[in-house]
Amino acid sequence: MRKAFRNIYVIDYSAVVESSEPLTDFVIKNIREGEIHILKQVIDKLDEKIREGDPQAVRGLEEINKLKNLNNENIEIRIINYSQDKMLTYKTLEQLIRDYAYEIGGVLITADRYQEQVASTLGVEVMRIGRELERLTFEKYFDENTMSIHLKAGAPPRAKKGSPLKWYFEYLDNKPLTDREIDQMINEILDEVKLRRKGFIESERPYSYIIQLGLYRIIIVKPPLSDTTEITITRPLAMPSLESYNLKEPLIKRFIEKAEGILIAGAPGMGKTTFAQALARFYMERGKIVKTIESPRDMHLPDEISQYSKNKGSSEELHDILLLSRPDYTVFDEMRDDRDFELYVDLRLAGIGMIGVLHATSPIDAIQRFLRRIDLGMIPSIIDTVIFINRGRVEKIYELRLTVKLPTGLKEIELARPVVEVRDVETGELEYEIYTFGEQTVVVPVKRLRYEEESSEDKKIFSEIKRQLPDADIEREGEIIWISLPRERVSSIGRNFIKLKKKLERKYNVVLRLKLSGGENER
Repeated sequence: MRKAFRNIYVIDYSAVVESSEPLTDFVIKNIREGEIHILKQVIDKLDEKIREGDPQAVRGLEEINKLKNLNNENIEIRIINYSQDKMLTYKTLEQLIRDYAYEIGGVLITADRYQEQVASTLGVEVMRIGRELERLTFEKYFDENTMSIHLKAGAPPRAKKGSPLKWYFEYLDNKPLTDREIDQMINEILDEVKLRRKGFIESERPYSYIIQLGLYRIIIVKPPLSDTTEITITRPLAMPSLESYNLKEPLIKRFIEKAEGILIAGAPGMGKTTFAQALARFYMERGKIVKTIESPRDMHLPDEISQYSKNKGSSEELHDILLLSRPDYTVFDEMRDDRDFELYVDLRLAGIGMIGVLHATSPIDAIQRFLRRIDLGMIPSIIDTVIFINRGRVEKIYELRLTVKLPTGLKEIELARPVVEVRDVETGELEYEIYTFGEQTVVVPVKRLRYEEESSEDKKIFSEIKRQLPDADIEREGEIIWISLPRERVSSIGRNFIKLKKKLERKYNVVLRLKLSGGENER
């Protein structure tokens, strides 16, 4: 004959797999006598997860078996075969377990804080399992120099320390982390994310999580996607202002007056997002309405700046929201696929200032990412400024202009066409030309082209001109050789210049033109 117990305890699924405290330890410490009910649906879900390769489910099933083998005559463990028909009326296992506890008047044991709140609202008595911590376990691995920590079951914990300019890996312990230690940290993180205002699960898939928890960006990967469970946690060391980048005043003025289609490019980990944060705060402090599109949301910005998640909303939804709310600037972090570029282009053409962040190994690569997606003539209307970040520093800033000209290196005047010029903002020097040639769009490095030309034919032409006109400034644009001289020198060069012009034009198939300093007259 079964002993009649006064208290009945119902085990929630989260208490089995998500608790930072082992279930058996909790029962021994907190329950003196009573029945403990575990629904068969909990066992079924563990079975499903185990077959998918989830190690937490394996340890959860081990914990139930350990609980069943407790040698305590005052505690009885029962597996309840709750009606399968009942399950059809519920959307989640959590709802089923909660209502079962409500029906039988049992005490719900859960590690899920939301489950605890809802059950308490229904009048269900709740015991929450889990250790109360002053700080999360993983935080002990961080110090003021830590950029990221890398935790993996079966391997010692490691940290990346220093700065983007100079960093190194350091082992934090000689002892490898166990599966249980990793699981405990994961459960603590998932529990904590429900409490913090600045905490949210950005992406949840069967074998991975992307989580933002305050300043921490957390990536969790489980088997079978990875060989063992691993956690990577990154944290910004500093949040610099735009002034800390020591940009020259003309560049700051450009951000205020001209730049509305901005690309921030660089290799992974070089500080692109950090610079984007500084630029967003720069515009906000000048009274601009700034919003962001992120995937995941990991930028650390003032509360005045709204941050939207591309993982939680479609491109169409974000498009409608931003068009109707009309921010002055939108920061689009981590642009990757066609839909990201299409959204950037649509919002920019609608008149919204755009700041796009994307991976590129050189600044010209960032522009090339747009070439196959939009017409060449639209490029300067969409992108006017390209900023290349390398090791946390602004290494290059380009501006884009559209003009009609003979591309550098071509000889025939009939080949003049629309050309996008890419110029260094600081020096004004032309570095690249982008134009269509036949059916292809080509990107030509002008500096290299000029160097190659000067090292061969141009060097000979310039040398002959210098012999006759040693004080002349010489520059080539396509097939035109410009010779700049002071106006007062015209009368003295006279017939000699005409002879030199005919000789060189016939010999090298170029056009010589005279430019007088102080005016635009030419001969």
